Amino acid sequence: MIDLRSDTITRPTARMRRAMAEAEVGDDVFGEDPTVRRLEEETARLLGKEAALYVPSGHMSNQLAIYAQVNSGDEIWAHRSSHILANEQGATSVLARALPRAYDDPRGYPDHDLLEQWAAGSNDVHRARPRLICLENTFTGRVVPLTEQQRVADFAHALGMSLHIDGARLWNASVELGVPPSEAASGADTVSVCFSKGLGAPVGSALAGSAETVDRARRARKLLGGGMRQAGIIAAGALHALHHHRDRLAEDHRRAAELAVALDALPGMSALARTNMVVVTTPPDEAARWARAFTEHGVGCVPIGPDLIRLVLHLEVDDAMLDQAIKRIAEAAAAARR
Repeated sequence: MIDLRSDTITRPTARMRRAMAEAEVGDDVFGEDPTVRRLEEETARLLGKEAALYVPSGHMSNQLAIYAQVNSGDEIWAHRSSHILANEQGATSVLARALPRAYDDPRGYPDHDLLEQWAAGSNDVHRARPRLICLENTFTGRVVPLTEQQRVADFAHALGMSLHIDGARLWNASVELGVPPSEAASGADTVSVCFSKGLGAPVGSALAGSAETVDRARRARKLLGGGMRQAGIIAAGALHALHHHRDRLAEDHRRAAELAVALDALPGMSALARTNMVVVTTPPDEAARWARAFTEHGVGCVPIGPDLIRLVLHLEVDDAMLDQAIKRIAEAAAAARR
């Protein structure tokens, strides 16, 4: 099986396993794990923020960002299909008791007119107070332009709101834009980054922001049961990934582009590459059936809509496997058309 369901399915490399086995550790709840501290300090430096907090998952990182920046009953604005609203079990309402307001734009970010409309009357005592805008970078593989990100950040700050970036694949955005991670995170008050998506670490994400916000998030992490003891063993995998796997993300983007070109030429489908993702459009309402055909022919994938399939390139896919995946998908598409 050539598994292209996600870049989270990768396994630690031999060098990463050695780094993890040899990691210097301590009790992280007491702030005594030196490997965790190094990971947090380097992540904060790369993202241009004062501090960072290592957490078990991107889900927790996003929710800690919300919990640390809003009060009960405040409004948060996020995309309708964002991970925060669509894939985190309504945690914004359960944990932070925030009121989500969902925008819907295929580009993944709100336009100026919508922001102006939602901001109108924000001081009205009858409505929830707008407090936080959330963006994803990348959004289904699509990189949010830095000019648009800064526009949303400026709007949020002028209204007294904060901006959170769910940067699960911000490392990919940085490579695609050809800018340092700090520039890809510019304008954000908080940013979440993942070490297991794209970078290939087995566990973990980080939340970066001001020292004050990260301190609040650290206390909230403990509240949610996310305090870890000798976490340096897994943090070492993330630190190794930061040092050795960021530059190679360009290879995933190249292979995604090659895969999209090959699939776009097949009858009955179109394909578009977005960073390390390929989004395939099938005939109407056929995505689930075609995805089954792909899987039956040995290529793992995920249907993400009635006529959309997602394929994700990652560090376990080399050029030979890419060629094989193209061949298998062509066979599966032919079988699905019959």
